[in-house]
Amino acid sequence: VQLVESGGGLVQPGGSLRLSCAASGLTFSSIGWFRQAPGKEREFVAVIKWIGGNTYYADSVKGRFSISRDNAKNTLYLQMNSLKPEDTAVYYCAARVGPLLVVTTTRYDYWGQGTQVTVSS
Repeated sequence: VQLVESGGGLVQPGGSLRLSCAASGLTFSSIGWFRQAPGKEREFVAVIKWIGGNTYYADSVKGRFSISRDNAKNTLYLQMNSLKPEDTAVYYCAARVGPLLVVTTTRYDYWGQGTQVTVSS
C-alpha cells in the first residue's frame, strides 16, 4: 500500500506546478490532496472520485487548481496555476476507502509522505 507524491518545488508567484501521486497496492473510492503550512493544521485542498471523476475543491483554490486522475496509470494529479505565497506548504496525497467525498483528514485511510511546494520571489 503506497502513495508517492512528486512534482513539488520552488515557483514564483503567479507561476504553475503540477503535482503527481502514484498509487499502488490499494483499493480506494476517492483520492485527494491536502496541504500543511508551517505552524498550521493540515487542510483539505481537493478530492476526486476514482470512478466517475466527481470533484470537490476548497474555496481557497477553486478556479486556480485542478484535480484529475489517470485510472490506467493509477496516478492522481494536481495542476496548480496562479500560485500565491500562501499556497506554500507540504502537499499530501490521501486515499479513502469509503464512498463519500469528504474533506476531513481523519476520514482518509492512506497517506503519502508529502512534497514541498514553495511559492516565493
